[in-house]
Amino acid sequence: MSTWTKDELDKIGNADELRLATARPDGSLRRPVTIWVVRHGDDLYIRSYRGPGGSWFRRARERREGRIHAGGVDKDVTLADADHNLDDQIDAAYRAKYRRHSGTYVDPMVAPQAQATTIKLVPA
Repeated sequence: MSTWTKDELDKIGNADELRLATARPDGSLRRPVTIWVVRHGDDLYIRSYRGPGGSWFRRARERREGRIHAGGVDKDVTLADADHNLDDQIDAAYRAKYRRHSGTYVDPMVAPQAQATTIKLVPA
C-alpha cells in the first residue's frame, strides 16, 4: 500500500477544498465534485455533507477508486472505509480547519449522518 509524502499531506491538508472524480464501473472518471478535506496525522479524510444519500458518496462506494486534485497535487486514490474510532478526532479537524463556516456548514459535517460517510483517502 502506498503512503502520502509529507509534501502531499501538507499541500492537500492545507487546501481549502478538494476535487474528487470517482471512477465509473468501466474505470473512466466522472466529472469532479468539490468537497472539504481534513488531515489527521498522516491520513486524509473526506465526508459527505448530505450523509449516505449524497450522490458523490454513493458513486464512491461503487468502485472505491478515484482521482483527487488539491493544493496542486493530482493523485489516484483508493477510497477506504475510515476507522470510526477516530470520528471525534476527525470532527475536531473539521471544526478547526473550517471554523469560519461554523454552524451552517460545519455542524452537518460533524453530525452522525456525515460521520457515517467518512472516507480515508489512500494513495493508489
